[in-house]
Amino acid sequence: MSSLKEQGVEAFIWDFFGKILIYGSSFLVTIILARLLTPSDFGIIAILMAIVSMASVLFDIGLAGALIQRKRVLDIHYTSVFYFNITTGFLLTILMSVFAPDIAAFYHNSSLECYLEVISILFTLIAFHTVQTVILKRHLNFKQLTKLNLLASLGSGFIGVSLSFLDFGIWSLILQVIFREVLFNINIWRSSPWKPSLNFSPKALSQLWSYGFHMFLAQVLTTVYQKLDYMIIAKLFPVSTLGYFHQAKQLNTFAITYFSSSLMSVLFPLLSKIQYNTKRFQSVVIKLLGLLLFVTFFILGELFLIADELIPFLLGEQWEASIAYFKLFLLSGFAYPISALMVDVLKSRGKSKEFLRLEVYKVFIMFSTLYVLYIFGIEYFLYSLIVMSSIATLLNIKFAVDEIKLSMMSIIKPIIIEMLLTVVTVSFITAIFSNFSINFMLLMLFKSLLFLSLYLFLHWLLKVNSFKYMKEEYKKFREKRRLS
Repeated sequence: MSSLKEQGVEAFIWDFFGKILIYGSSFLVTIILARLLTPSDFGIIAILMAIVSMASVLFDIGLAGALIQRKRVLDIHYTSVFYFNITTGFLLTILMSVFAPDIAAFYHNSSLECYLEVISILFTLIAFHTVQTVILKRHLNFKQLTKLNLLASLGSGFIGVSLSFLDFGIWSLILQVIFREVLFNINIWRSSPWKPSLNFSPKALSQLWSYGFHMFLAQVLTTVYQKLDYMIIAKLFPVSTLGYFHQAKQLNTFAITYFSSSLMSVLFPLLSKIQYNTKRFQSVVIKLLGLLLFVTFFILGELFLIADELIPFLLGEQWEASIAYFKLFLLSGFAYPISALMVDVLKSRGKSKEFLRLEVYKVFIMFSTLYVLYIFGIEYFLYSLIVMSSIATLLNIKFAVDEIKLSMMSIIKPIIIEMLLTVVTVSFITAIFSNFSINFMLLMLFKSLLFLSLYLFLHWLLKVNSFKYMKEEYKKFREKRRLS
């Protein structure tokens, strides 16, 4: 148990701090580009990446997740998935080029045609490294994966910034995305011991299909919902408005999703290894939930307090229209990490049918927010997102606790506690600084430090479990460093 736990903790540390470096460097590049390019440029790249994301779910059909979850995987499984992905990736590249004129006509933007034809190469590039990435995740080798991602992000970031200084405009963003995949492919193929043989087996794919197919359908539903907001905004509003929305969503994603995705990317293969030990499974989930809640609500509270100063400071005054969107995104930001944890509980236990059923329920719930967006606009959409995300999270919790025989309150109670502590702390600090007129850098600093102090003090005073878990992990980390 201790060996697997230490392996999981080490994997999480490498993945988490690696993501800080990777996405931190990417965000630094975004900050530079935001000052060199226009909101309209970022609106265009948002449309392109939304289209690519919606189409890219078709080439994997859930096989990557099946490779991670399956207890016994042979080389024939890896090679069969590899050749399947290469074939579908190439076909998607061709199809995107064929339909590029129609997509451009739909958005009444002729320049999209050329951009789509170029960026469609991403499907083929991603297909080439999917299996090697799965193998690293399956063996919890996030140290190697982090290094490869960091090198690709730094290299492509340098290319993107250099091209923007040379007045390449939107092409600097497009080529940055493409070169990231090129560099990642070069590095992972050079370092990975696994190379595909010439074997291909439809039977091997069918063995993965029963699990992967349900995961594929669930992924299609989720991705369509996640990207349809971009599609609707691009159709109804000026492309610059989509740029403001995109930056707000990206900043929220960087703060919350990237943190929790580190935990989830490690948690899925880790829980898959202990899926048959229910008591151990329960204790791991409860503790991880506590750690996740402590960090998530801390990040949300800090960012909500300093949002008015942070966005102009990072991106420039031309992005002030993103502030209101960003704050509303933060109010629903707690939902993703909690939901991702609950979903991984089902995935790691091999419950792909239940997972699909859950996703269908959630999509019906969440699609109502898109109706609000279409009828009432972006701000009402974001308010509805808060309500519907909360309902969807409760649904995730219900399915997960039924699977591992936990009570609903064992999950909901710590969420409510963390939420109340954060709301009280943020409200108190907002009231204190409501009439302050000082330098915005000092204002950010004072707000941040006061929130940190009160957040920690209240957790210590009330003896909140999440704070206890954080102290335990910190002590273990210190002890491990001392012994090493």
